[in-house]
Amino acid sequence: MKHCRVRLLGTAVAGLAAAALVTIPSSTRAQDGTSPDRVAPVAGWDEFVESLRTLPEKMLAKLPEDMRKDPLVRAEIGRIALEALASSSIEALGADPQAPEFLPAIGRVLNVGQPNADTVYKSASVDPAQVYRISGKAGTIPIAVIAQVLPGSNSRPHLDLSSLHVGEDGRFSVLLGAERPEGYAGDFWKLEPDTRRLMMRLVSSDWSDEVQPVVTIERVSGPMGRPRPSAQELTARLQALPRAVGYLAPMFIGRVEALAAEGYVNRFKVMVPPEGALASQFYYDGVFDLKDDEALIVESDVPETCQYRSLILTNGLYETIDWTNNHSSLNGAQAAPDSDGKLRIVVSEKDPGVRNWLDTAGYSRGIIQGRWTGCSSQPIPTLTKLRLDEVRKHLPADVATVTPEERDAIMRERNRAYQARSLW
Repeated sequence: MKHCRVRLLGTAVAGLAAAALVTIPSSTRAQDGTSPDRVAPVAGWDEFVESLRTLPEKMLAKLPEDMRKDPLVRAEIGRIALEALASSSIEALGADPQAPEFLPAIGRVLNVGQPNADTVYKSASVDPAQVYRISGKAGTIPIAVIAQVLPGSNSRPHLDLSSLHVGEDGRFSVLLGAERPEGYAGDFWKLEPDTRRLMMRLVSSDWSDEVQPVVTIERVSGPMGRPRPSAQELTARLQALPRAVGYLAPMFIGRVEALAAEGYVNRFKVMVPPEGALASQFYYDGVFDLKDDEALIVESDVPETCQYRSLILTNGLYETIDWTNNHSSLNGAQAAPDSDGKLRIVVSEKDPGVRNWLDTAGYSRGIIQGRWTGCSSQPIPTLTKLRLDEVRKHLPADVATVTPEERDAIMRERNRAYQARSLW
């Protein structure tokens, strides 16, 4: 055991040293005796390190010059690169169709790809030639779905966990495979021939009182066991990592500026979702651009029936603004309409004292994104820009308000409730 700990420590130190090498100028490395013609001791490692060295430049190239020169923006680019690396590394290390499990994909910490504040995202690797069982306990959240990721397609087969048979013990079980087994009468989901990955979304509204489902996956077309992987397999995983990180990190970097260039500053447009969006979900978004003494009032009709609705904020690089330490997202359980039936939400940096508030958290520019999911209508809200001290004049006299102490209590409960969910 002692020798095992030593080896693990040595591996960790070696990994940190190799990562640190990225920041060392080539001239310094040459002085240290590192030959440019050497053979890498780990196949694919040098290419991986080199891809990280050039990644920030590729990301910054998507931004206008004034943003590229901003030291804070450059530091934030580094953060996004790390987020993409961490998310992709989890999959590279853990994704295995022979021994699958639902691994964390994106979220508040792995904040790349603009995660929804109410959604826990997890993914599992599968092989369409195998048969799997997904089982667990049903919860009470509004949306719990698993999608088959089909390359190059936004039309993905979805499995709604609420559609499965649930036994008296609250448990469900569904088989996945190319064909339903002969004589099998239970729930079955056809695994498409191009599917290599499943994406699970668990979407909550009432973070404190709803119960998340418990979901597991296992391969049933063979015995349990995971033999030592070959050098070829491990090398292939490492060699695939630069491409994965290089795709994910810069994917949405220029999204805010592109939308602003279309003229959607402080106004909304219908958003055509990117590949992999949730089925039955209608999006709208627009750029907010505010000074610290300005605010936006979002006003909307509310559909008669709605499975789920939300508004979230992103920063200027399309990261979702921290929604557990800031009041930067609101859903149907968190934001009630006013007494006249209209939904009104104030967007500003400073707290206006109204309950329905979205906190920009010090970001003067970003995106407001709305979702209507499974709703009877999809109204596009209006946006009204005004001075912060004029906000209350434009809201109903009986608008719900909060004191600073009440706001702090709301935020503390949000944070506790979010951490209590199964995030990892």
